[in-house]
Amino acid sequence: MTDINPDDKDVSEHVRISRRKFLGSSAILAGAATTGAAAALLTPAAQASTGNSSATVELGELDEYYGFWSGGHQGEVRILGIPSMRELMRIPVFNVDSATGWGLTDESKEVLGENAPLNGDCHHPHMSMVDGRYDGKYVFINDKANNRVARIRCDIMKTDKITKIPHVQAIHGLRVQKVPYTKYVFANAEFRIPHPNDGRDIDSPENYRTMFSALDAESMDVAWQVIVDGNLDNTDCDYTGKYAYSTSYNSEGGVDLVGTMRDERDHLVVFNIKRIEAAIKAGKFTTLPGSDVPIVDGRKGSKLTSYIPVPKNPHGINTAPDGRYAIANGKLSPTATVIDLHKLDDLFAGKIKPRDTVAAEVELGLGPLHTAFDGRGNAYTTLFIDSQICKWDIEKAIQAYNGKKVNYIKQKLDVMYQPGHNHSTMGETRDADGKWLISLCKFSKDRFLNCGPLHPENDQLIDISGDEMKLVHDGPAFAEPHDCMMVHRSKVHPRKIYKRDDPSFATTVARAKKDGVILEQDNKIIRDGKKVRVYMTSIAPTYGMNEFRVKQGDQVTVIVTNLDQIEDVTHGFCLVDHGVGMEISPQQTASITFTADRVGVHWYYCNWFCHALHMEMRGRMLVEKA
Repeated sequence: MTDINPDDKDVSEHVRISRRKFLGSSAILAGAATTGAAAALLTPAAQASTGNSSATVELGELDEYYGFWSGGHQGEVRILGIPSMRELMRIPVFNVDSATGWGLTDESKEVLGENAPLNGDCHHPHMSMVDGRYDGKYVFINDKANNRVARIRCDIMKTDKITKIPHVQAIHGLRVQKVPYTKYVFANAEFRIPHPNDGRDIDSPENYRTMFSALDAESMDVAWQVIVDGNLDNTDCDYTGKYAYSTSYNSEGGVDLVGTMRDERDHLVVFNIKRIEAAIKAGKFTTLPGSDVPIVDGRKGSKLTSYIPVPKNPHGINTAPDGRYAIANGKLSPTATVIDLHKLDDLFAGKIKPRDTVAAEVELGLGPLHTAFDGRGNAYTTLFIDSQICKWDIEKAIQAYNGKKVNYIKQKLDVMYQPGHNHSTMGETRDADGKWLISLCKFSKDRFLNCGPLHPENDQLIDISGDEMKLVHDGPAFAEPHDCMMVHRSKVHPRKIYKRDDPSFATTVARAKKDGVILEQDNKIIRDGKKVRVYMTSIAPTYGMNEFRVKQGDQVTVIVTNLDQIEDVTHGFCLVDHGVGMEISPQQTASITFTADRVGVHWYYCNWFCHALHMEMRGRMLVEKA
C-alpha cells in the first residue's frame, strides 16, 4: 500500500489503514468484529445507499443505466442494470448459446461465418457516438483470441456483424471514433509477427511488426491498417476526430519477458487520421496476400504517426471528457502521464518534440492500469498492485509536476483485489456525470463462498457522487469479465418486438419468397431432393404444424415465424436428441438446419415458457426409412 503522510488532512482516514493488516489474521478480525471501529470498516460493502446516490432500486423501478460487460472467455457481452448490478441479459457473440440458438441457427451461422471458431476472448465493449456522446446504435467488442471485431445492434441486442482482421494476431485494444460520429472503430493488434506471416521470417524477430486497424463502423469492412513498432496495448481517440492513440510496450522488440523489459520508457503512438486517409487516397499504400486492405507505414519516423515516450510498459490510455487531456497509465511505473491533446497539432507540424506534449507525469501508486473520469476534473486510476482506486485532481497534478507544492491525490479506496479496468457512468463521453464507478477486480479470494479451485472475479460498485468514494456493492463475476461501459438509459431504445422487415432474418425471408411461402401465414413443406424445408408459424400455445415427415438422411431446415405480438411471448423450437434449439421472439423468423439421421418418432417442443399451456406446445418429426 502506498504510504500517505499522516498529517495530510486532505486524505480520508480510511486511506491510512492497511487492508492487509486488517484482513491478515482471521482470529484478529473475529475478535475485532464486535467493536465499533471494525463494524465501521465493514459497513461500505454492505450499504445500499451512500453519498448522494442510492444503489437501491425499489420494486417496480428501473435502473438508471445500462452496463455492457465483456464476457471474457465466455465470448459474450452481458447487460447489467446500474446501480442494482442485476444481470439483465446475455448477448452471445463469439460463443455457442443453447438458450437462443446462437451458433446453431442459420441466421447466427451467417453472422459467425461457416469456418469461424466458436470461442472467444472478449475484452472491450464500446458504444458508437455522435459528437462525443453515445447514440445508442451499436456496441462493438473485440475477440483477442481469434482477431475479430463484432458489432451488436442495440435496438434488438443481437450481434449482426463479425469481421476477421487480416495480417494480425491478438486484437486487444478497441475504441470508437467519437467526433463527428463513429466513422471508424479502432482496433489494436498486440502481438508482433512477420508480414507476410508465411514462414519466411519466423526466426527473425527484428522483422516482426504489428498493426493498428480502422474498421468502417457501418460496413464493418477493414478500411485501412498502419504498421507500427512495438506491441500495441490499449487505444482511445480525441474529441476533434483528428487523432487516435495507442499505448505501445516492447519498444525493445523482444520475444520473451526479459527482452521486453530492458528500456525505461516505451511509447504512446499517435495516429494522424487525416494524413493516413490522404496517403491512401494518393495511392501511397501497399497490400499483403490474402486481402486488399490498404496498409501504410507508421513506424518511427513516419509523418503519419508520432511516438511519445512514456514510462515503462504503459497499459490503459483514457481521454478526459473535456477533451484536453489523455492519461497514459504506467503499469510498471507508479506514474500516470498526462498528455496535452491541444499540442498534437504542433507536434505534427514539427513545432515541438514528442515529450513537449506531456503536461504532467505524476506518481499515484503501484501498478496504475486504467483511468476513469467524473466530469468535475477528477481522475480515478486503478492501482493493480496496491489493490486501490486512486482519486486525483488533474489540474493539481499538472501544478505539482511544474513545481508547485500541492496535494493532487484526494483519496485512495481499497478494493478487493487487483483492479484492472474501471469505468464511470458516461465517463468516456462529453456527458460524464460523476455518479458511479465500477472497479473490475481480477481476484476475489475471500469475498464469496468457496466453489472450488476456480474463483469468481469481483465487480465492485463505488459511489463517486460525493467528496469521497464509497463502496456500495460486491458482485461475483465468472470467466474474466475484462471491461465494461455504462450508458444512461435515455440513450438506449431497444425494440419490444421485431419488425417483420428486420435485416437479421432477411436471408431467410428471401429464401421463403423463392419457395413461394408467405411466412406470416403459410405452414408447408418444400422438398428439394434430400433437402427439406419446413415452414411453420407459432402462436401461443401452438405451432402451425403439429407434425411433418421426412426421410432418413434428409437435410432438414425448420423455419418458424412467431406471429405473437405481445412483447414477452417468446417461443422456442427444440428437437429432442438432435442438438437443435432456438429462440423465436415476437414477430421474429428463425431457422435451423440439421440432418434427420435416425428413423422413428422425434418430438419437438417450445423450450421458452410462453403460455399456461406451454407444456402442450409440441409436435412430431416422423422420420421414415429412405
